[in-house]
Amino acid sequence: MIETHLSLLIIVIPLMAAPVIAALPNGRLPWFVSTAVVWSVFILACWQLINIQTGNVISYELGGWAPPWGIEYRIDAANALVALIVAGMAAITLPYAAKSVSKEIPKRQHSLFYAAFILCYTGLLGITQTGDIFNLFVFLEISSLSSYALISLGKDRRALTAAYQYLIMGTIGATFFLIGVGLLYAMTGTLNMADLAQRLPELYEHRTIHTAFAFIMVGFALKLALFPLHLWLPNAYTYAPSVVTIFLAATATKVAVYVMLRVVFSVYDFSFIKATPTDELFLILCVMGILMMSFYAIYQTDAKRLLAYSSIAQIGYMMLGLALGSMLSVTATLVHMFNHALMKGALFMAIGAIVYRLGNSKIENFSGLGKHMPWTFAAIVIGGLSLIGVPGTAGFISKWYLVLAAIEQNNWLIVIVILLGSLLAVIYVWKLVEALYFKAPDNASTQTVKEAPLLLLIPTWVLVLANIYFGFDTEITVGTAQQAVQLLVSGGGK
Repeated sequence: MIETHLSLLIIVIPLMAAPVIAALPNGRLPWFVSTAVVWSVFILACWQLINIQTGNVISYELGGWAPPWGIEYRIDAANALVALIVAGMAAITLPYAAKSVSKEIPKRQHSLFYAAFILCYTGLLGITQTGDIFNLFVFLEISSLSSYALISLGKDRRALTAAYQYLIMGTIGATFFLIGVGLLYAMTGTLNMADLAQRLPELYEHRTIHTAFAFIMVGFALKLALFPLHLWLPNAYTYAPSVVTIFLAATATKVAVYVMLRVVFSVYDFSFIKATPTDELFLILCVMGILMMSFYAIYQTDAKRLLAYSSIAQIGYMMLGLALGSMLSVTATLVHMFNHALMKGALFMAIGAIVYRLGNSKIENFSGLGKHMPWTFAAIVIGGLSLIGVPGTAGFISKWYLVLAAIEQNNWLIVIVILLGSLLAVIYVWKLVEALYFKAPDNASTQTVKEAPLLLLIPTWVLVLANIYFGFDTEITVGTAQQAVQLLVSGGGK
C-alpha cells in the first residue's frame, strides 16, 4: 500500500510547493526550495520505476471513489519511464539554473520564475501519472499555462511574441483534445482510460469515435510540434531563457509522445488505426519532418534555433515508431524519448553556457570560442555525436532499433530516411564545431572569454556522460521499454 501513496506524492509535493515558492523572498531561497523539491521527487520516481520493473501496476483511487467513477492514478512501465525522464531532467536542470537564471532573469522575478517552473514540472508529471483522460487535460493546462509564462521571461522582447504564438497554438491544441475527450465521454459515459479501452471496441463503427480520435490526435500533434504543426517551437526554444529551453526540449515533447502512444495503443487499439489511413499519414509526416527540418537546421544562424529545428526532426524519429506500429518500433520510440532527453539536454546546456559568457547564441559570435571553453566545446561534440547516432552513444541505440523495426517490415525507404537524417545531422552539428574550433576569432572580446562556471559544467557533463553510458548499458532503457511495450501493444500491434 505504501507504494501507491508514494506515487501520489510525486504530484502532491511539487503542487503544494509551487505557491510556497511564489511567496518566498527573491534570492537564493526559491532556487534552494525548488531544487530540494525536484530531487525529492526524482528519488520517488526512481523508486517507482524500480517497483514497476518487478511487474507491478500501481493503481491509486483519489477521494475514496473506486475507478472508473473516480479519478485513478495508474502507473505501469510506460508512464513510470516517462515520469523518470521528467523528474530526472528537472533534477539536473535546477542546479544548472542557479547561475543561468541569475544571469538571464531579473532578481525581482526569481520567486515567480521558480514557482512557474515547478507548476510546469507538476503538470508534466501529472500527465504521466494519471489514468483519467480528463484529468490528463487538467494537467496539460497546468503545464501549458506555466510554459507560456516561462517562455515570456526571455531577455529578448521576441520572447513575448514567441510565448503568445505558443499560447495561441497550444490553446487550439488543448481545445481539439478536449473536444475529442467530450465526444468519447458522450459515447461511452466514462473518462477512465482502462474503462474506455474496454468499451470502445464495440463502438469502432461509429463516426463519433473516429471524429474523437481525429480531434485528440490533431490536438496533441500541435502540442508535440509534429510537422507541419511545429510553427510555435523554433521561436519558443530560441527566445526562452536557457533553463526553460533545456527543460522543455528534454521533457515536454516526450510527454506528448507518451500521450499519443497511450491513446493509440491503450485507449484505442492499433487495429483501429490500421483500418484508417492514420498510420500512412503519420509515416508521411514523419519522413517530411525528419528531412525538411534537418535541412532547415543546416541554414540557421542561431545555435538555439538550429537545435530547435533538430528537435522537430527528432520528433519525427519518435513518431516513426508509432506509425510503424510493431512492438520493436514502439520500443525504439520509448528508448529514443529517453535518449533524446539526454542528448538535447546536454546540447542546450552547453549552448546555455556559451550564452552565459557571450549573452547570445548567434553562431557568428562563436568563432574560436572552443579553444577558450574546451569543456563546453567537448560537451557539444559528444552531444552532437549522440544526436547523429554514432556507435558508443545513446543516440545510436534508439536509431538502431528504429532501423531494425523498419527492416522487420521490409520498409527500406524508412531505413534510407533514418540514415539520410543522420547524415544531415552531421552537417548541422559540424556547423557548430567548425565555428567553435576551426574559425579564427572575429573580435578581441572573444579572446577574453573564459570557461563556463562549474555549476553549469557539472550538470552538462552529467548528461554528456549519460549519453556515453546508455550507449553501452541498455538494461534500464531497452529493458523498461520492452516491458512497457508488452502492456501497450499487446493485442494491438502487428
